[in-house]
Amino acid sequence: MLILRAVLFQIFLTLTVIPYAIACLLWAPLPLKWRYKLTVAWPRLGLWGAKHILGLRWHVKGWENLPDAPAVILCKHQSTWETFFFPAYMPKQVCFVYKRELHRIPFFGWGLGLLKMIPIDRSKGRDAFAQVLSIGTQRLQEGRWPVLFPEGTRVPPGKMGRFKLGGARLACHAQVPVIPVAVNAGEFWPKGRFIKQPGLVTISFGPPIDSTGLTPEQLNQRVYDWVAAEMQRLNPNRHYLKSSPTTLE
Repeated sequence: MLILRAVLFQIFLTLTVIPYAIACLLWAPLPLKWRYKLTVAWPRLGLWGAKHILGLRWHVKGWENLPDAPAVILCKHQSTWETFFFPAYMPKQVCFVYKRELHRIPFFGWGLGLLKMIPIDRSKGRDAFAQVLSIGTQRLQEGRWPVLFPEGTRVPPGKMGRFKLGGARLACHAQVPVIPVAVNAGEFWPKGRFIKQPGLVTISFGPPIDSTGLTPEQLNQRVYDWVAAEMQRLNPNRHYLKSSPTTLE
């Protein structure tokens, strides 16, 4: 039964992303506000499909912690699920930091490229981070929320990867707070697994952490500590606090 659900969900995503990508090209001349609103209907549709095909429901903790002001979002990364959630349901436009090569992916990359996010050229080495600071600050000034996954990749449940400093540096540079986010989607939609499990995903938004007077390293550590503790609360059977490495990067 789970295999059948997974197959149907993959077919659902494929059949919906192609017409949406073509539509993205058609509404490309529209202002960003409308392009964004129309384009993020697809990840919202994807979460609808996950709920009704896979049995993957979701619950939010801490909506009240989201400020009506510029902020950088630093989120635990376990699954593809959270990449659907942020553009679909956040109260402000979000922008991901991602490698520019994703624009070459047919259909998905086309829509992504039209949303003015934060694409970086990794071939430029250290200059790539300068792009994050420059473009990220501009996006914050536009009223958008940059979303970064400080672990850099999806990390299996029960583990915490090292938090890279990029998001904390952006927050300190722009003098805005960080919203730490914990999410346990990997329990149901794990990395590299075709079969997904039904269940209830919890995404938890922590109180804003003020970057004023903190170094990026200090801010990064505070974010890391909150996320690790919250992950432990979400999944008491795991050992996030015991096995977590320190944040050195």
